[in-house]
Amino acid sequence: MASKIIVIGSPNCQLQTVFTKLAKLHTKQNFAFAIIVGNLFGDCSTEAELNEISALLQGNIHVPVTTYFTMGSRPLPTRIVEKIEADDEVCSNLYFLGKRGVLKTAEGIRIAALGGQLDQSGPSKSKPESNASGKFQTTYTESDARALYGMGNADILITNQWPKDIRFGSKVPIPEDYASQSSETQIISDLCATLKPRYHFSTSDSFFYEREPFFHMPSEDSPQTKPMTRFISLAAFDSPSKQKALYAFSLDHTSAAPLTIPAGVTASPLSAPQAKRKNLPSQQESYSRFASHDSSKSHSNNRRGKRQQREPPPGPDRCFFCLSNPNVATHLITSIGDQSYLTIAKGPLPTKEFFPSLGFPGHILIIPFEHSPTISSIADAATRTATLAEMSRFNQRLRRMVSDRSSEQLGAVTWEVSRGGGIHTHWQFLPVSISLLNQNLVELAFQVEAENLSYPKFRITTSTHSADNNVNADGETSDAPAQQGDYFQVSIWTPEQKNPKPATDAADSTDSKLSSDHGTEKVMTLDLDPSFQFDLQFGRRVMAKLLQLDKRMNWRDAPQSQVEEEADANAFKEAFKEYDFSLE
Repeated sequence: MASKIIVIGSPNCQLQTVFTKLAKLHTKQNFAFAIIVGNLFGDCSTEAELNEISALLQGNIHVPVTTYFTMGSRPLPTRIVEKIEADDEVCSNLYFLGKRGVLKTAEGIRIAALGGQLDQSGPSKSKPESNASGKFQTTYTESDARALYGMGNADILITNQWPKDIRFGSKVPIPEDYASQSSETQIISDLCATLKPRYHFSTSDSFFYEREPFFHMPSEDSPQTKPMTRFISLAAFDSPSKQKALYAFSLDHTSAAPLTIPAGVTASPLSAPQAKRKNLPSQQESYSRFASHDSSKSHSNNRRGKRQQREPPPGPDRCFFCLSNPNVATHLITSIGDQSYLTIAKGPLPTKEFFPSLGFPGHILIIPFEHSPTISSIADAATRTATLAEMSRFNQRLRRMVSDRSSEQLGAVTWEVSRGGGIHTHWQFLPVSISLLNQNLVELAFQVEAENLSYPKFRITTSTHSADNNVNADGETSDAPAQQGDYFQVSIWTPEQKNPKPATDAADSTDSKLSSDHGTEKVMTLDLDPSFQFDLQFGRRVMAKLLQLDKRMNWRDAPQSQVEEEADANAFKEAFKEYDFSLE
């Protein structure tokens, strides 16, 4: 069923006027929701504008229908930022999507937003590309845009700037002074070409522009269809030129892309972003833990015929590690950073009773946003570095948490399978008793199992410093490069044993907390090559035997109800929140 939607160009703090107008239209049209592009609040420098904001926050201005907005070119007023941080909304029916945001509405419509203007200065060590408060920044980076790629596709894309080359092949005229009013960026062009939205909305302040619809080239998943995008840029609501600032339309997100090119539709003016890797062998077991279907048929028919080898890998819309997959088990997700996220494991190896000091299983996955088989194969260098650094930081904080909560009686094991023929790389984290670590039984267990399976020997390195090779004792990430090649790697971390002293003041307490991640890390690396067949569940198999949890070796043999999973996720989030930098 089609949903009626209205999009409004920059109101620039004319809040009473714009929402009164919206209310009148909503009475007649019954919109599912509204979207505001550009600057909702404008400069907010006059007394009249400040009074408008006060009236909105005090409930004296009524927002008649669910309305979403993102960053324009100007910063949000301080009072608006404080209200969003406190209540996750400005007022009833008015929601901020963030500078970079993804949303699936109640109607099932998928919205992606990238507000602000391109940061021309580029990333630097002294100025990180983004942080927990980055959703209020007026600038975005290439990493911000690429973080949205994992969405796979969108029904609606909202940006503050235009995509580069959008006017090529178009006969629609624009004002001669356009170049001085707006800008086009390749990053937005790449984002639109990747997400292939049905509608792409932007802002042009003094004029309205609606380009001819354009079609994208078919994908391997849908070789017969030609996704089509309509690009529309709205004038400001208060524009003296009286250009069109309101755009109402109906959208049926379930309708299929056209098989033929309708009249009046042009070829895409956007250059295609770098193509993803093609014809990768399946690695279904590595991600199917999230799946709701039974994949036994694919395993029972595991032949090396030409037909199977030619089967394309699942894209982000079918990968169960990509947040863009509509079937992803979102109730398992516990933390979302700028480049990666945490989720509790489905069918965790231990039960919540196994580590009494924790109160939850502690089996956690650290997953990058990028749909890439390895970290080293992430195409963009800045994104690759930032992803590795953030995943390492999550790993450090998890180690710190289990050590603190167990009074240093728990260390941790983190393992990964990194293969160019994989689907979506990730790390698995598991607490381990200090007694097993002190006896070197974890290291021995991996060596023995590798020998039993006739695998090559592990390469082992040991270091005594902060918890993670990529994070120093002060919690700052390093620029250590991602490891190359195909490998299985396990990091065994033993916390430093010490006699804690009572803190004498707040500073001492903070120093004690930061120092609790010190310990010894042993990294075991097994190089993978075609000379032997590697078991993708090798890490879990070894740990199951070591912890005497053989009956839970397969995640399918450790089922939980959704209620139980939600309880474990909530228990973990509560314990982890003081360590979770994504909340800072």
